[in-house]
Amino acid sequence: MLARCTDCGGPLLLSHDFPWDRLEPVWPNPHGRELSDSIPEALRREHSEARACLKAKAYTAVAVMVRRTLEGVCADQGVTKRQPLVAALRELHQQGRIEGRLLEWAEALRVLGNQGAHYTGVQVSREDATDALALAEALLDYMYVFTSQYEKFKSRRSQPVTSQGATE
Repeated sequence: MLARCTDCGGPLLLSHDFPWDRLEPVWPNPHGRELSDSIPEALRREHSEARACLKAKAYTAVAVMVRRTLEGVCADQGVTKRQPLVAALRELHQQGRIEGRLLEWAEALRVLGNQGAHYTGVQVSREDATDALALAEALLDYMYVFTSQYEKFKSRRSQPVTSQGATE
């Protein structure tokens, strides 16, 4: 069945089995895209829980789970300054593991996570939760997928080229 999303107005493809009152979204993927297996399972799990919070409209919980994901990245990368998180993120930057813009994103996500983790009387909006999830996903992709892919590309390109144009 083709339908329209009541939140964003975008198209949906739904499937149903008997009973007819139970519709399941098929497209777009209700779970978002699958994260790469290059990302450590523990971090994929944190991110998956953040997605589940978004789906449940628990926007404050999304912010907290995204913050936990950032903490997990720092731990996985062997950062020595684990607390406070701001120091850990800056260490990642100083080590050249994240560049300036990613540091800026990560610090904004940390601040949003603090807003979610501490009672401030300020709610996390759906838009902020959605953006936080997308930015965290981009950070995971950068750290664990694109960096590795670029290193492989550089290595391949540095190999001598044979007369047929293939690397040796």
